[in-house]
Amino acid sequence: MLLAIDTSTGTSVAVVDHDAGVIAEVGTADTMRHAEVVGELVREALESAHIPPARLSGVAAGMGPGPFTGLRVGIAAAHAFALGIRKPFVPVVSHDAVAFTWYRDGGSGPMQVVTDARRREFAVSDYDGIDADGLPIRVHGPVLVPRDAVPERPGTRFDATLVSAGGIGMIAEFAFAAGRLPLTGDAPLYLRAPDVTPSAGKKVLR
Repeated sequence: MLLAIDTSTGTSVAVVDHDAGVIAEVGTADTMRHAEVVGELVREALESAHIPPARLSGVAAGMGPGPFTGLRVGIAAAHAFALGIRKPFVPVVSHDAVAFTWYRDGGSGPMQVVTDARRREFAVSDYDGIDADGLPIRVHGPVLVPRDAVPERPGTRFDATLVSAGGIGMIAEFAFAAGRLPLTGDAPLYLRAPDVTPSAGKKVLR
């Protein structure tokens, strides 16, 4: 049983189990208040699921792609919670959760996940079904493209305004059952360089 958190778009928190599925999920599409709401949403999800933290076997987090400020809130919260309960942290690509949910809800064939990266850009990933382990097959991405230059692909384009933490958690559960963890690295997928970079330092003239 896992707690799952994603803040790559809005904020979503869920409690999931491999056999029972998504036990509880709460969230908001607000893209500006991740830090203000994530703690309360964690509490609500656990209370709704009637699951004490001690029963969790780990914490899954959406690693993006997403804007820097919002994305790091969810990752930091997931890391802190995992550390607090002394259980593993499981990173998941956020777009994979969108594709997973779409296919599990009856979608078929190629599909493209698109999320708002701000600054007139979109983050894009392409998928082609699910594999034998029940995980989405990502064939391209995630990449950052201008809003008016999203490549046209065969199949369905899905513009996601909220990434389901339930999808994040279920991908982690399926991957664990298949012995395929980790699915991605522990580094956030920002896709663009930070606005602020360290200075080269001042030269001291003597």
